[in-house]
Amino acid sequence: MTDLIFDRNFDGTPGRAQRLSPLVRRVLANNPGPYTFKGTNSFIVGNGQVAVIDPGPDDDTHLAALIEAVRGETVTHILVTHSHADHSPLATRLKQATGAVTLAHGAVAAPASPGLRLDASIDHGFVPDKRLAEGDTVTGPGWTLEALFTPGHMSNHMCFALNEEQALFAGDHVMAWATSVIAPPDGDMGQYFASLRKLLDRDDHIHHPGHGPSRRDPLPLVRGYLAHRRMREEAIRARVEQGARSVSEIVASIYADVDPKLHGAAALSATAHLDHLVQQDKLRKTDGIYEAVSGKA
Repeated sequence: MTDLIFDRNFDGTPGRAQRLSPLVRRVLANNPGPYTFKGTNSFIVGNGQVAVIDPGPDDDTHLAALIEAVRGETVTHILVTHSHADHSPLATRLKQATGAVTLAHGAVAAPASPGLRLDASIDHGFVPDKRLAEGDTVTGPGWTLEALFTPGHMSNHMCFALNEEQALFAGDHVMAWATSVIAPPDGDMGQYFASLRKLLDRDDHIHHPGHGPSRRDPLPLVRGYLAHRRMREEAIRARVEQGARSVSEIVASIYADVDPKLHGAAALSATAHLDHLVQQDKLRKTDGIYEAVSGKA
């Protein structure tokens, strides 16, 4: 059992800027899907001189909506939480339209996963103008965004803290509507666990995620994420100890309650858990086969 309760009540309308707070507006992209929910949330921070976080997919209509939302204002910065194709591709065209500088942790080095192509496949063309490191800040009139490095979902994933409102733009690290897919080789479950624990030491009042509704009082959700991942990992280890040798066997039993359309993504997260168990010396992997480690509880 975990305390992970999802919230799928979301009133976003694609193309319309919605004010969430004195400093934050949201513009929803019209790219719904099983991995993007109702679409990608692009955020506008500030008033007058503003930053855009996660411009979204390369889509003419969404570009027009963002430009309309900031009409009469100056976009000074474009920040990207991570370079998945539903978050970063529009950065180049928005930069061309506004003259803003693009910022992120950096381009991703690992190749795309073979086989399954998620809606959130890797945007290998994205390279920011400026790389951000942990603790770097981006400022404008009345607002400060601080970079928080949170690898796991992707190796270059960052969250951005809006200090004036104790708000965190969480990208795909933590979302209220569903868990986040961890897809090797770029996604790493060990890093993801560490990045989740990192949030437990913060006092954010609200999370604004890359998909779905914002979440006030977010710490219970983060704890639920951690408990859920621990539960999944222990269940996967138990199945291997009971004789399961392939990812497909594990998904069929452990993810039986998950929509079959999502079993491809579940297989990626299961693989990430298996690799994490190997890293912890709780399982071993030989010629692609996972096995229990003798004497390990």
